Amino acid sequence: MSDAVVPRPKRAPLGRGLAALFGETGTRPLAEFGGARTVPIESIRPSPFQPRRHFGEEELEGLAQSIRDKGIVQPLLVRPAENVVNGSGTDFELIAGERRWRAAQRAGLHEVPVVVRALGDAEALEIALVENLQREDLSPLEEAEAYSRLMQEFGRSQAVLAEAVGKSRSHVANTLRLLSLPAPVRRQLEDGALSAGHARALLAASDPASMAGEVVRRGLNVRATEALVRRRAAEPPRRPTKPRDADTVALEAELATALGLRITLSPKRRGGSLTLHYSSLDQLDRVLALLRRQ
Repeated sequence: MSDAVVPRPKRAPLGRGLAALFGETGTRPLAEFGGARTVPIESIRPSPFQPRRHFGEEELEGLAQSIRDKGIVQPLLVRPAENVVNGSGTDFELIAGERRWRAAQRAGLHEVPVVVRALGDAEALEIALVENLQREDLSPLEEAEAYSRLMQEFGRSQAVLAEAVGKSRSHVANTLRLLSLPAPVRRQLEDGALSAGHARALLAASDPASMAGEVVRRGLNVRATEALVRRRAAEPPRRPTKPRDADTVALEAELATALGLRITLSPKRRGGSLTLHYSSLDQLDRVLALLRRQ
């Protein structure tokens, strides 16, 4: 009898399988969704696995107006929730469709259509992540944080994660690297002052925070930022400046007061130099006259 190993079936990317969770393709009229039912809107609570943190006011108001006119076209995806949350009873936890749920509240709906599925925490996070990625709703940092959470809390490898969300492994790896940027750079990325391309270029910089400030100040595009990082990396390291002797600084100030010029003293092991800085010929003539009288 053969001991050949039967190959394990390849997991279908969630990006192509989300519609199956609704029982339909996701593009048909609401009345045709198999398994959909209507529940009170207050019986649903948002999910702690929602990777998206920011919902634009204008975006929500526009969707609320559409819901007032046409209702909710596609049901929300929920799972059974614990009965007590912060002292109030809820029956369902929202997995996909939080933007529609928020807009429905604005539109004054008392009930919303849902499809209920029994899902684990890892599946809940993956589905919420994929839904936002498909709609391009996540910021680069929100996407990176969701990847990191799936790996740390649920043991997903980069390869498995990339396959699940329908992205390349290099995309997942490069997105995760954004979390290693200093906090000021992450804030600029979150605020939109820097793009994900800028941020990835700054990962190779020796001092990403100061270079990010220069990029924003000069309005550099991604290609120019990459060139700046390469140019700075090729420059020889600057020698740290030695703190100046307090007696030397005091003597410079005394001479500057007496002569009315900026004075630089450069002591060396033996001897040194005294430099007089003048900004006009009148200043030079006055110093020469003082030296000649002496």
